[in-house]
Amino acid sequence: MATASKPSRGITAEERKVIFASSLGTVFEWYDFYLYGALAGIIAKQFFAGTDPNTAFIFALLAFAAGFIVRPFGALVFGRLGDMIGRKYTFLVTIVIMGSSTFIVGLLPNYNSIGIAAPIILIALRILQGLALGGEYGGAATYVAEHAPQGKRGAFTSWIQTTATMGLFMSLLVILGTRSAVGEEAFADWGWRIPFLLSVFLLGISVWIRMSMSESPAFMKMKSEGKTSKAPLSESFARWKNLKIVILALIGLTAGQAVVWYAGQFYSLFFLTQTLKVDLSTANLLIAAALLLATPFFVIFGTLSDRIGRKPIIMAGCLIAALTYFPIFSALTHYANPALEKALKESPVVVTADPATCQFQFNPTGTKKFTSSCDIAKAKLAAASVAYTNVDAAPGTVATIKIGDTVLTSYDAAGLSKEDATAKDKAFAKELGDAIKAHGYPTKADPDQINYGMTLLLLFILVIYVTMVYGPIAAMLVEMFPTRIRYTSMSLPYHIGNGWFGGLLPTTSFALVAYKGDIYYGLWYPIIIALITFVIGMLFIKETKDNDIYAND
Repeated sequence: MATASKPSRGITAEERKVIFASSLGTVFEWYDFYLYGALAGIIAKQFFAGTDPNTAFIFALLAFAAGFIVRPFGALVFGRLGDMIGRKYTFLVTIVIMGSSTFIVGLLPNYNSIGIAAPIILIALRILQGLALGGEYGGAATYVAEHAPQGKRGAFTSWIQTTATMGLFMSLLVILGTRSAVGEEAFADWGWRIPFLLSVFLLGISVWIRMSMSESPAFMKMKSEGKTSKAPLSESFARWKNLKIVILALIGLTAGQAVVWYAGQFYSLFFLTQTLKVDLSTANLLIAAALLLATPFFVIFGTLSDRIGRKPIIMAGCLIAALTYFPIFSALTHYANPALEKALKESPVVVTADPATCQFQFNPTGTKKFTSSCDIAKAKLAAASVAYTNVDAAPGTVATIKIGDTVLTSYDAAGLSKEDATAKDKAFAKELGDAIKAHGYPTKADPDQINYGMTLLLLFILVIYVTMVYGPIAAMLVEMFPTRIRYTSMSLPYHIGNGWFGGLLPTTSFALVAYKGDIYYGLWYPIIIALITFVIGMLFIKETKDNDIYAND
């Protein structure tokens, strides 16, 4: 693309409105999207009550993952519309779909009321949310960037980058506030619906604001010249000139950005609650505080990218994150649950099993069963945050767990009836729970032993990494593609990166932990992806801050 000659200037009242309206609407969309994830445990009981608790939670997570998996398809559908009919009306449609779907979840009868129809409708609504979000981000980022003056696109679009974090922050606060207002029992019964129902008011505000906005100047200029694309999908992905840039944008930018984003905000919350056994409310407050403190850095790094470039900041974020994840998460254990850290050192655990019966427990669809004695033993230990080493046994040997001088024998669930499997599972879980507790493994983090200041500082650092990789990336993606196919071309790599590489991070990392027996082993997933992005990005991605986004070549 040619270098633009338009001079940098101050921000106008109309541009402030564009940033505010686009960002506000996108905050609400992310709020809607993350409500489900934050309430997955309650939703499992409400809508998947026809199965055992473990299976119910798996299917609840599957429905959550469905929203991530379909995001690239939403990018294709709405990206095509955005490049053909305009930015404004396309992402007006996406917010209506998102808000309506979220509101209906709040009204949806549960499994006990309408049976199997409840989870089917829930998953369908979740898919609609994912499709809508797949079209929203590219539209908002493109719309704001095409209104921005030359030399300030990083600063302008960085406000869009705050929206995912602010949406998550808002969802956590509304959930905490509702839970406190109605009480835990009422919240689990019916109060969980309130955050979903509130979305109808957010939807009304967002639609009203967006209806008053004008189309982007870049799109209007292109339309007046008769240069809009009649086939944005084929232009974006069937022509090697553009497809090459799409692939580089995915591998050399968004994949690494996504894993750093999800590691810093989602996996850190998962690690605090599931691994370190910190109380959910405490963990949510700590994450919310870290998000609040770090959010201004999205704008700081976005603005800085207008001066020194997008690439150096994004690449530095990927590299620094990859190099420091292990010490940071180890320090989180030290400050958030020192009793667990002590037990891991003083009471090592050994799993002895036939290696042929030990599977890599990656199960994003929730349909595969892990029934061998080895898989059951490892899954239980991983869920209890107990690290272990592996010792190979002779073929056919039933897996055992040795904790100090205590030896427990696992069981094979294959061929057992549902009732027998449930009874075996409960008995083994109790036996294992008693054994690990006797050897100093805490069932939950002691609030009096948590160093809240240091824990918050570590979480803040993790979110700072997020702001480095995420703050400048919207501007960079917009600048990589010509106007006629921009919405389509930038949306797909963004949503494959964030929907698949990022969205599957918790599932993949948990499977790695269960496979290896090291509570930190799951960090290898974001580390490797971030390093791949760093290498590819440094070698093949060109700086874009001076590109002319009005170009159509």
